Amino acid sequence: MTSKKSLKPFLRALNGETQSVPPIWLMRQAGRYLPEYREVRASANGFLDLCYSPEKACEVTLQPIRRYGFDAAILFSDILVIPHALQQKVWFVEGEGPKLEPLKDAGDLSILKPDAVLGHLQPVFETVAKLNAALPIECALIGFAGAPWTIATYMIEGGSSRDFAKTKLWSYRDPDGFQRLIDIVVEATASYLIAQIDAGAQALQLFDSWAGALDEHGFRRWSIAPAKRIVDIVKSRHPDVPIIGFPRGAGPAYIDYAAETGVDAVSLDQGVPVAWAAQALDKSVTLQGNLDPMALLAGGEQLDRAVDHIIDGFASRPHVFNLGHGIIKETPPEHVTRLVERVRRSRS
Repeated sequence: MTSKKSLKPFLRALNGETQSVPPIWLMRQAGRYLPEYREVRASANGFLDLCYSPEKACEVTLQPIRRYGFDAAILFSDILVIPHALQQKVWFVEGEGPKLEPLKDAGDLSILKPDAVLGHLQPVFETVAKLNAALPIECALIGFAGAPWTIATYMIEGGSSRDFAKTKLWSYRDPDGFQRLIDIVVEATASYLIAQIDAGAQALQLFDSWAGALDEHGFRRWSIAPAKRIVDIVKSRHPDVPIIGFPRGAGPAYIDYAAETGVDAVSLDQGVPVAWAAQALDKSVTLQGNLDPMALLAGGEQLDRAVDHIIDGFASRPHVFNLGHGIIKETPPEHVTRLVERVRRSRS
C-alpha cells in the first residue's frame, strides 16, 4: 500500500491530507492567455482537431506545467467530445463557441450511437498516455468529463444558453424521455473516464458547469443522481482514483452534493463563502478553489489579499488551490506567476 506521504502533493490533498502549503492547479491553465498556446492553436485545423491531435494536445497540456510548475496538469480536451463521440454534429465557431445540431425531443435519441464512443475517443486516450510519460514525477495528471446535466444542455440548446429553456422544458414535460438522454450520457461518460484512467490519468474532475440553473428537485435528480452513478461505476473499476465534483453555482446544495455523490473533493465556485464551506462541508471531503478569475485578471495587491483569504480559510482542512472557474483569456501570464508565488510563499 502506497503511503500518503509518498504521493504527489495534489494526490495527497485528495487523499485527505492537510498540507501547510496547498497544491495548486487552475482550470483552463492551458489556453488562450498563453502565447505559446495560441501558436499551437493556429497550427491546428480547428478546435476539435487540436483536441484529437495527441501531439498537439499533449504539448498545450504541458505548456503551463513548464511555465509555472503546477502540481497537476489537466488533460487538454473539451467536455463536448462526448456528444461528438455519440455522433451528434458538433463544431466550433471562432468568437462564438460551440455549436451542435440540437436534439428536439426523445425521438431524436435514436441518432446517438453509444457503441461508437470509445473508438471515436482513442486519440484522447493516446494523449493521456503521452502525458503520463512526459509529466514531471511530482505533477499529477487529471482526466475529466462534463457532467450529464451540463452535457445535455448543450445537446438540446445547440450551444451555450442564458436560460436553458429548451432543456428545462424537456425535463419538465417529458422527464422519462429526458432521463433516457441522461442515462445515455452517464454510461458514455463513465466508460470515457475509466478509459482515461486506464491510459494513465491519476485523478478525475466532473464539470457540472450549469448545475446552478437547476431548482432543488432538478438538482437532486439531474446533478446529484447522475454524478453518483458515474462515481459508483468508475469506483467499481478504480476504487483508489480520486474524483472531484464541480457543481458550479450549487450554493448550499454543495452540502448534499458532497455527501451523496461519493466524490473525494468538491471544487467551489467563487460565490461560495470560504468560512461557510470550511465549516459546513464534511471534513472528509477535500475542498478545491475558489479564487474569482476576475481577481486574477486584475492582479496586484487585491489578488494577494484574495489568495491569502482562501489559504487562511481552508488552512485546517485538505485544500487544493484553484479558481472558482476557468482562467479568463485576457489574463496576463505574469499575474499567474504572481498567484503561484503567493500560494507557495511558505514552501521551502
